[in-house]
Formats: sequence, structure tokens, C-alpha cells
Amino acid sequence: MSRVYAIANQKGGVGKTTTAVNLSASLGYFEEKVLLVDLDPQGNATTGSGVNKQEVEWSGVDVLLGEVSLEDALQHPAEVGYDLLAANGDLTAAEVELMAVDDRLLQLRKILDTVADKYKYILIDCPPTLNILTLNAFVAADGVIVPLQCEYYALEGLTALMDTMERVQESYNPELELQGIVRTMYDSRNRLSVEVSQQLISHFGDKVYDSVIPRNVTLAEAPSYGRPILYYAPSSRGAYAYADLAAEILEREERELKSLRVKK
Repeated sequence: MSRVYAIANQKGGVGKTTTAVNLSASLGYFEEKVLLVDLDPQGNATTGSGVNKQEVEWSGVDVLLGEVSLEDALQHPAEVGYDLLAANGDLTAAEVELMAVDDRLLQLRKILDTVADKYKYILIDCPPTLNILTLNAFVAADGVIVPLQCEYYALEGLTALMDTMERVQESYNPELELQGIVRTMYDSRNRLSVEVSQQLISHFGDKVYDSVIPRNVTLAEAPSYGRPILYYAPSSRGAYAYADLAAEILEREERELKSLRVKK
């Protein structure tokens, strides 16, 4: 069965899509079978994967509205290490049309269940708003990975996100959990970055990943070339940082599995 992680933060510009694309590529590099679901109408994860979002025949909106199967809609970009469900501006239509569906928050879960035996990881790049698409992702997910820039308003936005997760847990998905917090665009020379980082660790403990994503020019450049950093600049600090994050996630899950076996 797949592990499904929603990558979400209601604040834009925090490295959410950068994390979705590069974590997918890094997990793929470790020979895990990965599906990246672009659920953001901006389609940046699609573009960052080297796919022209305006030219895809089928995208997320078609799958969500039942016009095509997920497997038929998948893209298989070259040299990224994962499969992709693409998105573009048409996905906004899904928000409107899903409002008329009785089990509208369960649509994505049912769709992902059809490929659960084909992927080790399914990562969902959520919109930077808490809308019906994000709620679909939370209902479908095992956990939420939160990319968070260590700045003044970071904790305030995180509180709102946690409140939404709690409501989803109560009503739709009791298994949903905060999988982890990724500190992005981190600059250890910046006093505020260090202070916010310390607050995060104090409050969330080991939910904060040890791996830190630094400010890195090549990370910002890679999307314009349609390639994850691992393939655009494999020797860069950004590539090493996301490889470290993927390795940490794999190691944590292996420890969890061992713990479960011991309890049994």
C-alpha cells in the first residue's frame, strides 16, 4: 500500500511546490515508486516536472470529475524519477463542480485507492489555500508535510493549518497526522531564522525534520528548466538537502515499522 502525504501550507512562497517536486525526485532516486499529484491550479509542479501544463490531454480536473481514469491521465516525464498527475488552470473548475457532489471530500481518496498497490509514495502538492482541493488531499492522506520558512508569521499560519487538520481528523480521516515540518529557505546567519527554528523544535519536537533546506540559487533556477534540482544541479547544496530529507523520511518510516513489529 502507498504512503500518501499532502504537502501543504496556506501561505504561499514557502517552498511548497519546490519541496513536492524535489522530494518526489529524491524518493525516486532511492528507487521508490513515486506518484506526484499536482492539485494546485497554478500547475507549478507540472511545469517544474518538465510538462507543458497547457498541452496535457488529461489533467487532475478530468480525473476528479470522473471523465478519465487516473492511470490514463498520468504523465511519465523523462528524467524526474516519478509519475505525475498534471494540473493547470482548469482545475479551478473542479472546485466549483465538486460542490454539487454529495461525497465531494472523498473523491481524491477513492481515486488514489485505484493505484495504491502501484506506488510506495504518493505526494500531493496542495494549493496555498484551505479550499475543497486541499481538504480532498487531507482526507486522502496518511500525513501532512509542511514546508515552512522560518520567518515572523510562520507559526501563525501553521496554527490555522493544524486547526484544519484537526477538523478533518474528527469528521473524515482520524488517521491523519502531522508527518513533519520542513524548514525551507533557511539561513543560519539570520537571527530570526534561528529563533523561529528553535521555537518550532521546542513546540513540535521530533516532528521537525533534522534536514534543512537552505536558500539556494539553483533551487530557484531549476523549475524554469523543467527539472528537479537532483537532475538540474546534482552537486548543489539544494540537491544534497532534498536527498537528505528523503533519506530521513525513509529512515523514520523504517523505525516506525520496526516499532510496530516489536509491539505485535
